Amino acid sequence: MCVVALALQDANGRWLLHKRPVNKHHGGLWEFPGGKVEPAEKPASALVREIGEELGIAICEADLTPCCFAEEAQAEGRAPIVILLYTSTRWTGEVAALEGGEVDWFAPADIAGLDKPPLDIALAARLLEKMPD
Repeated sequence: MCVVALALQDANGRWLLHKRPVNKHHGGLWEFPGGKVEPAEKPASALVREIGEELGIAICEADLTPCCFAEEAQAEGRAPIVILLYTSTRWTGEVAALEGGEVDWFAPADIAGLDKPPLDIALAARLLEKMPD
């Protein structure tokens, strides 16, 4: 299953993460916002749609830069999840957690200490490796 996620960076160099609602899978853990790619949907288009639904902001495909991916080692009885992470520094609107949970901005040094699902741990490590010192 293909999933897309966004590492949105603000002007202060902080990254936006979403804390999943406690009643959902991986509830209470911090993740990069995003969601599933629907059949016949381009990943970047899916991310534009998902971010609008989840955060209430508008992003443009042209402003998305592919960053990295992470995939499950195995999945029991279903296709493994593969998350494609894109980065962006541009959006319009005010960020809000429209599907529950909460959102917050984090400095790169603080991201490693957050409780995250396994694939988001891998994505965060790869994202931060790519950042200039």
